[in-house]
Amino acid sequence: MNRSLTALFAAFEAALVVAIGVGISLAPLTILWGVQFGFQVDWIVFWRASADIWLVGHGVDMIFALDPATAATLGLAGADAAFPVRIAALGFALLTVMLGLRAGRRVAETKFLLLGELVAVGTFGLLSLAVTLSALHPLARPSIVQGAIVPTLIFGAAVLIGSLRSHRPSTDAAIRPIRAAITKQLLRLPGGLRVSAATALRGGLASAFAVIAVAAVLLAVLVAVNYAQIVGLYEGLHTEVLGGAALTLAQLAFIPTFVIWAASWLVGPGFAIGVGSSVSPLGTSLGPIPAIPVFGALPTGDLSFGFVGLLVPVVAAFLTAALLRPAFSAAIGDASRVGWTIATGLGMGVVGGAALGLLASFASGAAGPGRLSQVGPDALSVGLWAGVEIGLAALLGLVAAPRRSAPAADTTAATTTPVAPTAPASPTAPVAPTAPAATDGAEAVTTPR
Repeated sequence: MNRSLTALFAAFEAALVVAIGVGISLAPLTILWGVQFGFQVDWIVFWRASADIWLVGHGVDMIFALDPATAATLGLAGADAAFPVRIAALGFALLTVMLGLRAGRRVAETKFLLLGELVAVGTFGLLSLAVTLSALHPLARPSIVQGAIVPTLIFGAAVLIGSLRSHRPSTDAAIRPIRAAITKQLLRLPGGLRVSAATALRGGLASAFAVIAVAAVLLAVLVAVNYAQIVGLYEGLHTEVLGGAALTLAQLAFIPTFVIWAASWLVGPGFAIGVGSSVSPLGTSLGPIPAIPVFGALPTGDLSFGFVGLLVPVVAAFLTAALLRPAFSAAIGDASRVGWTIATGLGMGVVGGAALGLLASFASGAAGPGRLSQVGPDALSVGLWAGVEIGLAALLGLVAAPRRSAPAADTTAATTTPVAPTAPASPTAPVAPTAPAATDGAEAVTTPR
């Protein structure tokens, strides 16, 4: 594959990611346009709605303004004025990450990796800007700068990670000087610093991922246990078939966001659904909340054993550090072991707290007017709580885990008696012939003919 084909292939991959992301919401809205409205409404309205959904799914800030009739119907304070929406439906961002990883792996198989990555990210950025500009409307206006940059950064990071983790690395000669320069700079760092930083990065991300995994399981259990209440909320809304399907798709798009809420609950600070509300392991205090069916799975009142959830990040960090301890000890050696152990444990806390805090920042923000101006977890609190819990638990795991024992010496070599070396014969002294070994008559001595 030459340069032109590589660039065309990378551009197609980026365009496909944008098309799939926008098309997920555009397809059902187009069906709604034909079935519900009989093609009487301008189709561009549904295109703008799909573009807005895609941008909100990547954390792009939106400014909405409702017409007076709709604002009066909602009955929310402040609905008659323009209000921001900053919370992200992370299902679309997760889809972009997965498709970006795939695109990065495919581009890495070509001979022009650097060109492919630049073309893919550049194409995605141009398409993201085009989608943002096409969605501008007085009633729903996305941030142009964020619309061009934020989705592109998410896709670019996924492409880079996918190319680095490819099983068939590229043979692009253009990236060899870059790799050599990076490797040279890394080798200049002290060996202990490199080992400590790598272990802290690996352990912190693994701990954060473990908390997210447990949060996903917890959310699934809550939905299964409270299924009757969720169905009751569906019935109370009296939605048509298409309305129920649209509501279900919207909730599915927010599932990753709800998982981050559950992770914030496990960390400790919890989350809010409106100003003055709180959902945490120590208790739940809710005011009026939107009639969204999935909210029927929220815990109510004080939980007797809610504090047990706080053990999840602690146990996750402890086990992760214990698993990393043998390799860390073997690589760090005995020089300044205590200092590097403390630095590594605290580094795991910093990495894990930063990761969970960053995810919490995407999963929180304004979701509407009035009380809905504060929805989701507090990113700073989640990051600090997670950093302290993961850091202290990781430090204990690095200290308490057994060290890798040195391989045992060969016992046979240790028990054998050393043989004293014989003095070499003098080169001038004649060598006496040795007597032939005695035989038992079983062997005959033959004489040469």
